[in-house]
Amino acid sequence: MSDLSKVPVTIVTGFLGAGKTTLISHLIRNANGRRLAVVVNEFGTLGIDGDILKGCAIPDCPAENVVELANGCICCTVADDFIPTVETLLALDPRPDHILIETSGLALPKPLLKAFDWPAIRSRITVDGVIALADAEAVAAGRFAPDVAALDAQRAADPSVDHETPLSEVFEDQLACADLVLLTKVDLAGPEGVAKARAVIAAESARPLPVIDLTDGIIDPRVILGLNAAAEDDIASRPSHHDGEDDHEHDDFDSVVIELGEIADPADLTAKIEALARSADILRVKGYAAVAGKPMRLLVQAVGARVRTQYDRPWRAGEPRRTQLVVIAEHDRIDEARIKAALDA
Repeated sequence: MSDLSKVPVTIVTGFLGAGKTTLISHLIRNANGRRLAVVVNEFGTLGIDGDILKGCAIPDCPAENVVELANGCICCTVADDFIPTVETLLALDPRPDHILIETSGLALPKPLLKAFDWPAIRSRITVDGVIALADAEAVAAGRFAPDVAALDAQRAADPSVDHETPLSEVFEDQLACADLVLLTKVDLAGPEGVAKARAVIAAESARPLPVIDLTDGIIDPRVILGLNAAAEDDIASRPSHHDGEDDHEHDDFDSVVIELGEIADPADLTAKIEALARSADILRVKGYAAVAGKPMRLLVQAVGARVRTQYDRPWRAGEPRRTQLVVIAEHDRIDEARIKAALDA
């Protein structure tokens, strides 16, 4: 790659738990000689995804090429976080051949696209493509569909009301900005669920989009890297619910970090998370648990009431053996005392 050429950037977006980190882990392990760098943005103060990706480090994507930006949205802190991070990555020797950006699951990709027009970086990088991941099971279940009856009632009472649910707005904005949709967890959705999810995506997309089924993040990197979309030059064709606004808020959602001691039984923790998701409409739980008598750290990943756990690595010498879980939900559903009591019962 010529030093004068623009470095391609792929933006990986998708709602909480759609499989973004799993996909990027696969891309890192299958770089095929392409030097990669990764920017991970998380919603909440406790970084989980960056740690996972650093654990996938290989010579073509060493740990120092993985940069984590926690507690926020990079498109809201362009000057303070995003631009300096990109400049740092571009100054690496050797320079990355490709940069992957994993957005927060609550991020709106369009404001991030606009950041690529900043003078400091616009001549040095280009958006190769925006990849939106959609959880087939969740989409088929109507998780991102607006409550039409409730919305109609609100509009009847107040004609100025013209918005959908926070979940549906985020989902639609992510689709509207995409060049390609990866339909994830198709093995959980089944053929009928996949067909229904594809129909929802087609109905909600602002323009026709290619949709590819995906399981466990496994895909040939050539399918999604090298799209040459130059998406920053095509912003007008990517509508957003927030067009015309100078900024966007994340006040609809909130997170809390719950710290516990060692747990006795992973199955018991799983049952507690499942019950909490159902009773308190929790969107996402992720983190690590210390299991009594086990030398390995337990990785916990939950989307709604669907919980997955696995031992990911040994506890390091001197590392505190504790359980830390990030819990994400709509703002009015976050009650730290209630959540801690439910998980620590």
